Amino acid sequence: MTRRTGGASPAIDEVARVTQRLAVLLSAGVSPASAWENLVEVEVEVEPIGSLPEESPTARIVRAAVNAGTTGGNIADAVAAEAGAAGGQVGEAWLGLAAAWRVASQAGAPLASCLRESAASLRELGRLHADLEVALAGPKATARMVMFLPVIGLLFGSLMGFNTLRMLFLTLPGWICLVAGAGLMLVAEFWNRRLVRAARARDPTPGLELDLTAIAMAGGCSIDRARALVDDTVERFALHRAGSADAVGRVLAMSARAGVPAAELLHAEAEQVRRDARAEGQRRAATLGVTLMIPLGVCVLPAFMLVGVVPLLMTVLASTLPQF
Repeated sequence: MTRRTGGASPAIDEVARVTQRLAVLLSAGVSPASAWENLVEVEVEVEPIGSLPEESPTARIVRAAVNAGTTGGNIADAVAAEAGAAGGQVGEAWLGLAAAWRVASQAGAPLASCLRESAASLRELGRLHADLEVALAGPKATARMVMFLPVIGLLFGSLMGFNTLRMLFLTLPGWICLVAGAGLMLVAEFWNRRLVRAARARDPTPGLELDLTAIAMAGGCSIDRARALVDDTVERFALHRAGSADAVGRVLAMSARAGVPAAELLHAEAEQVRRDARAEGQRRAATLGVTLMIPLGVCVLPAFMLVGVVPLLMTVLASTLPQF
């Protein structure tokens, strides 16, 4: 069986699955080090590529955690080190697991229940990224399609019987059109990529700091101790913050005023942050369909005229003017 790691949702769901399995094993009384060892046979797979074996990010992370557990090392740091090597959304998700493990261990919070909550958060995060990828699929396909317009114009001229290729590649005016058109297409490609990148999720793990603070509070930490532990973990693993520290402060202040447990409020706020991130991502994806028309009009269509239409007109003029 081959696992997919390229897409956002399957990769993050894989992290959620591992987290859930760890929670179940810990709930059954298995020690943390043994819980990771029990995952080796299930999660560690070697996928052959040519003659060289290559392990998936999950396999490398599980092996690193097992090695740290058996040698008395820090499991969270081992997971974070491999997560940093994985990079991207997968790496951010594994860093979230490492951060939850570290905060729960140092705060004395029940690790099994904390990992169950982390698994639920990761599954919701996977749905968020999957929804955004689906919403972006249409605009991205449109951007790729319009990039072929100049080539289509060039082929159309050739099919009409005009030697546009000769005019484009073997004459000075043709070279000017070709260079200008190629430059415009490069600008359009860069512009499209930038627009698509800006439409993606800006916070790879929304609500994580709220969840981590809730885990620390569940371990009996005071507000100051919980915030210090979470801040240290966020800095240690270089996690994305995006103003989440302010959200934590507001929720803790509300908890103190109302006299209610902070952990539930923090989890509820984290869920709301993820819902807001999903809605905002879908809005940006919908806007992308409109903004992609700007490079189309400014760059692609002029490039189409320079590469597909102007050489055709020059070929027609060159073949008809000598007759007069």
